[in-house]
This record gives sequence, structure tokens and C-alpha cells, in this order.
Amino acid sequence: MTAASPSPPSPSASSASSASPPSLPGPVPSGPPGRLWSRDFLLFFTARAVAKLGDAMLPIALSAGLLQHGHGPGAIGGALAVFTVCFAGFVVFGGVFCDRFDTRALMVGSDLVRVGTQGLASMLFLTEHVVLWQICVIGAVNGIAAGLFQPGVASTIPRVARDIQAANGAVRTAESMAMLAGPALAGLLVAVASAGGVFAAHAATYALSALCLALLRMPRDVPGPGETAGEARSSYRADLVEGWREFRARTWMWGVIVIWMVYMITTTGPLVPLGASEIIPSLGAGAYGLVNSALGAGTALGGLLAMRIRPLHQLRAGSVAMFGACFFPAAVGAHLPLPLMMSGAALSGAAMGFWGVMWATSVQTQVPGPVLNRIHAYEVAGSLSMLPAGQALAGPAAQLLGARTVLLLGGAMALVVSAALLSVPAIRNLRRVTGDG
Repeated sequence: MTAASPSPPSPSASSASSASPPSLPGPVPSGPPGRLWSRDFLLFFTARAVAKLGDAMLPIALSAGLLQHGHGPGAIGGALAVFTVCFAGFVVFGGVFCDRFDTRALMVGSDLVRVGTQGLASMLFLTEHVVLWQICVIGAVNGIAAGLFQPGVASTIPRVARDIQAANGAVRTAESMAMLAGPALAGLLVAVASAGGVFAAHAATYALSALCLALLRMPRDVPGPGETAGEARSSYRADLVEGWREFRARTWMWGVIVIWMVYMITTTGPLVPLGASEIIPSLGAGAYGLVNSALGAGTALGGLLAMRIRPLHQLRAGSVAMFGACFFPAAVGAHLPLPLMMSGAALSGAAMGFWGVMWATSVQTQVPGPVLNRIHAYEVAGSLSMLPAGQALAGPAAQLLGARTVLLLGGAMALVVSAALLSVPAIRNLRRVTGDG
């Protein structure tokens, strides 16, 4: 069992907040300038797309499987929460491991671990020997494996693609389409083969991801500033401290994360549980599926737009786009007709998709390779930390204020967050790296 990864990314420490563009992190992949669909990028693109497809299938399989064996929503939420807690708790350590060892080997190993755990989950469901604590243990192992895998994504893209922004846009688009198709495919497999069949298919997606990553021909890691080949590395604790120091030194980065924590607790966290509770009882589960499909389609469109639009100030452009994120929660909170809800979801998805590419590209090009995995790990952990709190507080807030009011406030907070991003000079004025694309 696992869950979709979050979806969130060289000046020196003394000048991290300056707008002067650094050089690209790490080694640059070989090949013609501007060429995106190289052999290595195509392999990485395939690995991410199939893994996301499997991740999108999981919530349907897990929910259906546990319900069929007498467990309720609380058990489903608890099983998913175990994954999130273990992922968020381990991803920072995963960043240290990725910076110290062979990143690709760690990513392949993480995929293979999840092939085994999802295969075990499949066997449990197919043999109808489903015990909740066993499912939670599988989720915990998957969360740790995902925490080891995720930091390597940030440093791999600059090593397999010259055009980093286009690469992020292509990956984001593929992931959005996978998230769009995954639930429908999972529903079909549950109906035809049972939840155990979906878990088996999920294990197969990780196997294919591991194979694609193993076939990559990436340049070898190079020593960081001040290091020589074969030099003794510092302790794990020192690496964690260095990663935190580098993260904290970049005002534009920690500024975004602090603001994003507010967005998670006020907008993203309440949106899923309260959106479902508002749409399904009045319009039906099919309508809820259509709204989420529109959200996925909009996210894919945002990724495609981000492949073409090349702003000088990427985070400024992404922050302006984020104003559009208000439409989805506001449309549901206002209980607009279904077509307008779908339009609001599509606009919000496009805003989030565009922002996601601008943010990922900024992280991957502004941070030097030797610390990129660790900084990306701190960024992911910070982005996710307030999501469970927002989900947990959604119910009490709805009881106190009403679900629609909470959703309308979430839409308003999306506007506040966008304005806050633009109000920070280090975020607003960060210039794109010369030579990206």
C-alpha cells in the first residue's frame, strides 16, 4: 500500500536570496541542446507516469478492499495516514541518503521494496486474510520507501534533460493524466478481479518503474564544493544540519514553504473531505468523479502551458497563476451548478499545474547538485506537514461554521496565499537560471 506522492523541489549560503543566476546543478546530460525526448528522459518519463498511474489506483482498491472485509472509513483513513506520517517523517533522511549514495540505486531499491509489499498486499486480499494491522505495516514500509525515493526525483531531472522546465512540464502533464485515468482503471479492475488484482497491478507498475530507472545512463555524481573524490564524508547528523542550513539560507525557498503551510491547512486540507460531502449527497458520486476529472484535465493543461511559457521570474509567474486556485473551493462552497463546478476545478487545476512546474524548475536549477536532494527533502516535508492538520480540522470547522463557509474561506485564502507569495521580494524577484532550456 502507498499513496500518491506528493505532489511538491546556485547561490551560496551567503547569497542564497540574491537574484543573480547560478550555474546548473551537477553534470549536464549529453545530447543536442534543446532536445527533450532523449533516451534517458523517455525512460525517466515512463517510470514516473506508470508509478503515478499505480498510485492513483490505490485509494480505490484500498477503500473497496477494506469495506468488503468489514472495515469502515476510519480504518481506511488510518491506513492512509500511516503512509503519510512515515513518508513525511523519513523523507528528510532520504535526502541525506540520496546525497551520500548512488541516487538511482536507492530509487530502484525503493521501487523493488514496494513491488514486494504491494505483492504481499495483493496476496492478503486475494486470499481474504485481511488484517488491518498488517495493512498498516505495509503502508508504513511503503511510506519509508517513498521517503527514500522522492528526494532523488529532484536531482534526476537535471541529469536526464537539458531543458529542465520542459521536462518538468512533461512529467507533470503525464502524472496528471495518470491521476485522471487511475481511479477509472482501478474501478474496472475491482469489478472484474477484486481489490487484490489492483494491488497486483500496482506492484507491476513499480516493477516497470524500477526497470526504466535501472536502464538510465546518467552521468556519475561529482564531488561537491570543497570535496575531492574519495574524501571521507561527514556524519549523517552533519549532513542533516548542512541541508537545513542551506534550506534556511534561501529566503525564497523557506518563504514559499511557510506560505504553503497556510495554504495546506486552510484550502487543500479541507477541500477533499468537504468537497466530497457537499457534492456526492446532492449530485451523486458520478458528479464528484466528473469534477475530479476536470481538475486532472486542468492540471495537465497547466503542465502543457508551462512547457511553452518561459517567464524571466518563474515564481512570480507561478504566484500570479495561483490566483486561479481559488475557483475550485469557491465553486463548491457556493454550490454552483455542476458545469460551473467543473470549470472551477479545471481552472484551479491549471493554476496548480503551472505553479508546480515553475516551483520544481526553480528548485532544480537554483540549488547546487551536492545538496539538492536534502533541500528537496526539507521542501517536501514542509509542504506536507500541515496537510493532515487541515484534513483533521475540516470536520470540526464544518460543524462550527458550515462546510460551505469553510470552502468559501478556503477560496479566499487561496487569494491571500497568492498575494503573500508576490509580497516577498526574494520570491517575486528570483530570476530564472540562464541556460535552462
